[in-house]
Amino acid sequence: MTKRISSPKVTHDVIRQHRFTLKKSLGQNFLVDENILKKIVEAAGLSKGSCVLEIGPGAGALTQYLAESAQKVIAVEIDQRLKPILEETLQGYDNVSIRFGDVLKMDLQQVIAEECPPGVPVTVVANLPYYVTTPILMKLLTADVPIQTIVVMIQKEVAGRLGAAPGEKSYGSLSIAVQYVADPEIVLTVPKTVFVPQPNVDSAVIRLEIRPDKKVKVADEDFFFRLVRASFAQRRKTLMNNLMNNLFSKDRKPEILLALSAAGIDPGRRGETLTIEEFAKLSDSLRHLITAK
Repeated sequence: MTKRISSPKVTHDVIRQHRFTLKKSLGQNFLVDENILKKIVEAAGLSKGSCVLEIGPGAGALTQYLAESAQKVIAVEIDQRLKPILEETLQGYDNVSIRFGDVLKMDLQQVIAEECPPGVPVTVVANLPYYVTTPILMKLLTADVPIQTIVVMIQKEVAGRLGAAPGEKSYGSLSIAVQYVADPEIVLTVPKTVFVPQPNVDSAVIRLEIRPDKKVKVADEDFFFRLVRASFAQRRKTLMNNLMNNLFSKDRKPEILLALSAAGIDPGRRGETLTIEEFAKLSDSLRHLITAK
């Protein structure tokens, strides 16, 4: 088996030997702390029958631990320059399949069908680049693939937003989008000092358990999310003002007021105070205004 690369010295040596230059534009910060790597794998709750999708393996430090805990690891890496490094660091790990490409453009359904045994739930484990955290998470949460658990390291501030509750400063449309399909839990916080190179902010590992059913039932899912985004468009404005400015015209005010009343919601409240259940009620009360003449 290849030697561990979960240390600053070995990571620096591998980078130097391959004359690899880290690209800031790709958010390349390699994790070099063995204890944190072990905790990430532990949080994923893997077994010898697990199929893992890892996004952004980097130099392969986390991939090594995943491969030792799971049946199969699919590592998706956008940077082709890492191929010789990964070939070296993952030598002997025959259960790892490396796919080079942009995960946002990949057909994940096809990738998982080709790589994972039929009927086996997929666990996503990743150290996500900060600049694409939200689009990757949203793709994973909305993809038609059998993902059961997502364990990702992301910017600490963003992790706080995913699990935020109504009334909290960090509560917003991302909180609702995530909690609509998953139960989020921050597993641990990670100091910026355990990365090569060191980023500007601390990180956090968050686990998302995908719910068997959506948290709320809505008649029109697309409209529900349009409503949520509109309600948070200008955080200092009331819900009523945000709806008129960002979703409906001002001449629909009487109908909006009726819908708010039917949902039991005060029009003077701000969007950040509404629960996901209240947004669901309001969505069903308002959706007819989109098609009404």
